[in-house]
Amino acid sequence: MNHSTAPTIDPAVESAIASRRSVRAFKPTPVPLETVRKILQVSSRAPSGTNMQPWQAHVVTGAAKNRVSQAVLHARATENDKHVAEYNYYPDVFPEPYKARRRKVGWDMYGLLGIGRGDGDKMFAQTGRNFVFFDAPVGIFFTIDRALEIGSWLDFGMFLGNVVTAARGAGLDTCAQAAWCHYHTVIRKEVGFSEEQVVVCGMALGYADNEAVITQLVTERAPLEDWVQWHGE
Repeated sequence: MNHSTAPTIDPAVESAIASRRSVRAFKPTPVPLETVRKILQVSSRAPSGTNMQPWQAHVVTGAAKNRVSQAVLHARATENDKHVAEYNYYPDVFPEPYKARRRKVGWDMYGLLGIGRGDGDKMFAQTGRNFVFFDAPVGIFFTIDRALEIGSWLDFGMFLGNVVTAARGAGLDTCAQAAWCHYHTVIRKEVGFSEEQVVVCGMALGYADNEAVITQLVTERAPLEDWVQWHGE
């Protein structure tokens, strides 16, 4: 390849993408709903096959957010085995290199929190932090029509990528949360959407608490050489 011309990306765009992280501790500082509205609106410019726009978003704040959190925490404490996600986010068996990457980020996070291997109670408690949106003032549940196929899920992924990037552009942080998917029956009842909608994920949105130890977690990314093949030269 010809590298004689230095590549450039708009600095604001690059910063919004490169600074994105999954934040697991938020300040209680309120986020104006107009800001949330703007983030979702601009994110809807994501690519969408035949312009189907398969995304649905359910924004919860205040008392509504607290109600769904308490309902899910109660279900988790009393009947956890009954709650199963409607789709498989992860494979039953992790091949390499995915297994090693998954283990590393898990132990990096637990190490920061002082949680040792085999300390199941503390791991369970930390996972439970998902269900208060890590104290973020805004929670969002994203759902998709059950009738749609994998192409629409791909479109949805690109939309979610826009959401987390646009949030950074607004000075906010996020954490996309698959953990909520296990409690779709509880969420559906508390938030109020039809059986035809599948919970894709939840998302915490707010201002990062950079004083929290867990916010120090920085995940690695594999070098380009590990996953790009160049053809044609």
